[in-house]
Amino acid sequence: MAGSRSQSSGPRALRPVAFGADPSGERMARIRNSPHFRDGVFQNPGGAARIRPSGSTRDLAKTYFDKDSRSRRAPKGAVPVHPTTLADISRPPATGLRLTWMGHSGVLAEIDGHRVLFDPVWGERCSPFPFAGPRRLHPVPLPLAALGPVDVVVISHDHYDHLDLPTIRALAGTDTLFAVPLGVGAHLERWGVSAGRLRELDWHETTEVGGLTLTATPARHFCGRGLRNTQHTLWASWAVAGGEHRIYHSGDTGYFEGFKDIGAGHGPFDATMIQVGAYSDFWPDIHMTPEEGVRAHLDLQGGGEGGVLLPIHWGTFNLAPHAWAEPGEWMKDAAEEAGQAVAFPRPGEPFEPAGRLPVEPWWRAVSGPIAHPWRRSRSAEGVAGTSRGDLDLAGER
Repeated sequence: MAGSRSQSSGPRALRPVAFGADPSGERMARIRNSPHFRDGVFQNPGGAARIRPSGSTRDLAKTYFDKDSRSRRAPKGAVPVHPTTLADISRPPATGLRLTWMGHSGVLAEIDGHRVLFDPVWGERCSPFPFAGPRRLHPVPLPLAALGPVDVVVISHDHYDHLDLPTIRALAGTDTLFAVPLGVGAHLERWGVSAGRLRELDWHETTEVGGLTLTATPARHFCGRGLRNTQHTLWASWAVAGGEHRIYHSGDTGYFEGFKDIGAGHGPFDATMIQVGAYSDFWPDIHMTPEEGVRAHLDLQGGGEGGVLLPIHWGTFNLAPHAWAEPGEWMKDAAEEAGQAVAFPRPGEPFEPAGRLPVEPWWRAVSGPIAHPWRRSRSAEGVAGTSRGDLDLAGER
């Protein structure tokens, strides 16, 4: 049965199924031969990323458990989820490209007659345990079974808020293909996805799915699901090109100069889906702030404004010290200063980047007061010249 506990003997049989599986055999040989795998681990572009600077654990705990901080990290009422139906997303998009944000980093992209589902998380918690871990702040916009056929599911990396066991188990019963970074296929095979349905790519490798070209592109992050993080699964962003349109999904990443190379090689993009939530001074290199997200989008476009930015990785799970709605508010400010078109759909609200964009700041109806530290600490150079050191990223001080 898909996702059931292994019947074999040895460590794998004792490992909780939600932890997935470590790469082995031919898959591990591919990993060792990767130009991005050195000294026993995958390497980040730009050097090692700071995940949790030394000496910050006590400060982080103090921030998380502070009463006022906790109250700001959750909505004050029900998040306004768009009542998506299969009928809404079964009609072909008039312009050939339609995006539906499902919450967090999950996006259904309908592009040139094909359907791509990025980082789907339909589970109640992003955790290996059903009774603990970050819980959803809003329901899924529609049941997974009501989504309709999907040509390919694209996974950015194996963290629980991007690779969700209940969702993969459900999709394993369909005939969809899966495009995943190198090593992540081991998890999916353990959960019931056959090897023949996997397209497992290293950075800069490409696969064809119908009329789409999917390329795994670099990102600045890390990986791991179990208690022992072996760094043997890759993380990636993704460029997807159809006959008429091009889109980009950042996955999780810190800002790095490689966005310019990705844009030059695979852009410009009609739409980018950019991670802008769960940032913090405590892990400055692995997640972007909204201001950095705008900069990344402009880099991907070769410095021009074209294309629509869809902010992702916010509003669904409480994963960082900043206020729940701060990413939306900060993104609105940063985009306006840069003159960049940004879509702010409610979870489940379809839109076409070439059509009328959803721009209402819907989060304000269910959030408490939001401090604006980025306005006070912005450098005189504006978005393009602001460094992380210029900003008070926590937003809670």
